[in-house]
Amino acid sequence: MLLDPESKLVESPCVRNCCLDEKDICLGCYRTFDEILQWSKESEEGRKSILAKAEMRKVERYT
Repeated sequence: MLLDPESKLVESPCVRNCCLDEKDICLGCYRTFDEILQWSKESEEGRKSILAKAEMRKVERYT
């Protein structure tokens, strides 16, 4: 999970490699298109939840 050491806020996982697959999942950060759009409006808990889901998608893709 990405945390800004100064503010302790969850940072965006964006790696500037945006390319959506057929399920609208970014191949750079593994967030869905909707999660990407919602990111700036999410609470810290919401962002942590999105990161957890994205990590699960990444693991599933490579196992």
